[in-house]
Amino acid sequence: MYGFSLNMPNCGAGTASMKAEFRIFASNKIRISLLIIYMGRNKFSQREIDIIARLLRKKNAGTRFQQKMIRHDLRVKFEFNISDFNVQGQAFGDQELYAAIERGAIQILDDATIAAMKERRAQKREAERLAREAEAAANPTPQDPNADWEAALKEWNDYYGEAEK
Repeated sequence: MYGFSLNMPNCGAGTASMKAEFRIFASNKIRISLLIIYMGRNKFSQREIDIIARLLRKKNAGTRFQQKMIRHDLRVKFEFNISDFNVQGQAFGDQELYAAIERGAIQILDDATIAAMKERRAQKREAERLAREAEAAANPTPQDPNADWEAALKEWNDYYGEAEK
């Protein structure tokens, strides 16, 4: 059996990552495994879906700046990335949202499950932040002596300041 894996971050429709694995067996059969990883959430409560649909309607009717602000709100408040569910280059509105729900790309769960999921994500993010801080404290980055702007300014003033006198 021969095989290899291929990781393709940020491929396809925007922020989704993809991992492909190809295996060729001695019998000349080929097995291809494909895993798509979304960057945002794909599970929402019905209340969140209603708000997202309303925001998408406002986005499609708004100016360019309003569209940017609504997309930002969708990403930050709901962890909803349009590019996870959209075909690149096509508009994404409430009808496309409901189509994504119909095809199973977006799941609707009850409020308690969504709240528990958000709590777990927050705990995981906090643990990752603490781990990054501990790593940074354990392995401080060495300072570049050429990056000390105050010393460079003093050297500049000493050299050129004396030339002007």
